[in-house]
Amino acid sequence: MSSPLDTIRQNEKEGAVDSNTNTDEHAIFGYVNSWGVFQSYYQSDILKVRRRLICAAWIGSIQYSLVFLPALVAGRLFDLGYLHPLLLGSSALLVTATFLVAECHEYWQFLLCQGFAVGLACGGIMNPTTAVIAHWFKRKRGLAMGVMAMGSSFGGTLIPIAARNLIPKVGFPWTMRIIGFILLVGLGLANLLVKRRFPPVPTPAGSSTSRLPLPAFSFYCASTFTSFLGIYTVLTYIDVLATAHGVDANFSFYLVSIANASSGLGRYCAGILADRIGPMNVMIQQMLIVVCERCASGSFVSLLANPVMEFGDASDVGRRIGMMMSILALGGLAGPPISGAINTSTGGFEAVGYYAGSAVLVGVGLMLVSRYFGLKGLYGKF
Repeated sequence: MSSPLDTIRQNEKEGAVDSNTNTDEHAIFGYVNSWGVFQSYYQSDILKVRRRLICAAWIGSIQYSLVFLPALVAGRLFDLGYLHPLLLGSSALLVTATFLVAECHEYWQFLLCQGFAVGLACGGIMNPTTAVIAHWFKRKRGLAMGVMAMGSSFGGTLIPIAARNLIPKVGFPWTMRIIGFILLVGLGLANLLVKRRFPPVPTPAGSSTSRLPLPAFSFYCASTFTSFLGIYTVLTYIDVLATAHGVDANFSFYLVSIANASSGLGRYCAGILADRIGPMNVMIQQMLIVVCERCASGSFVSLLANPVMEFGDASDVGRRIGMMMSILALGGLAGPPISGAINTSTGGFEAVGYYAGSAVLVGVGLMLVSRYFGLKGLYGKF
């Protein structure tokens, strides 16, 4: 039986891990969720090319998808005990790639540095810092995930404002260098303080998948893939859409920050509710709320890994989360360019909204099927 002192020390360790995974989220998703500001600036200033809306969208969609696509490899490395080498290497790549963006002038250079390099680096950080939550939290896991995910809202609120105000004053290259230094400090702290709790447990290839509830897991992966076809349309095009409808360009960039800030409330509240009624129950309800879209999508993103954590124990949680994230990454890759192509062919964003909303609703339907197989019934906490 643990003493009160042991309990206090354990709580301190949990708090340190959660606060520093929050710092990681601030760095990676705060940066990635600021893409709308960069897209608007690139297509109006640097990347003045034909069909520039679609071309610029490919940079953002590759970046979004690569946050999740390497998760299968990164998750397996986490399960085998390589948390710190993976975290350190990915952090170094992210900071270096951000500094290199400052030197870019051509489309292919932005595609390589901000699309592929930043995306891969964020992918190497995202999966292990998500999986480590399963090591430290069980009863309050939803709240821990909500607090961690709030870091992306915090970063996604501050970085667009900083970028838009710094570019006219110090220029684009020094703006990216300043962002790089911010990432260096945040990721440095995270590398020092984030740690796993349990030692790695060797598992034979295929043994974890044989223990998975395959129908529930498969439908959940399909749900996340379909939802990601539409969920990032708003963040990608909100600045462009507002400017096209006559909103002052000096104000429209704030819409990205407002969207990210509002999602922070959804992430925190969703974490509290998830511990009471189950993560998937919260995600389904929130994704059906259309009026408060960003708050609701914040709930979805913050709890994305929680149902997968419940499909097994902590020994191979990295591999399970990695399988799910690698699948949804394909939706994140295709979604924004599809929205851009629809906008180009129709000349407006109305059809884009129908497409994105329909994708999310289909994702909710698939999640309901997953919930049914997971509970083996209609009612219960899941």
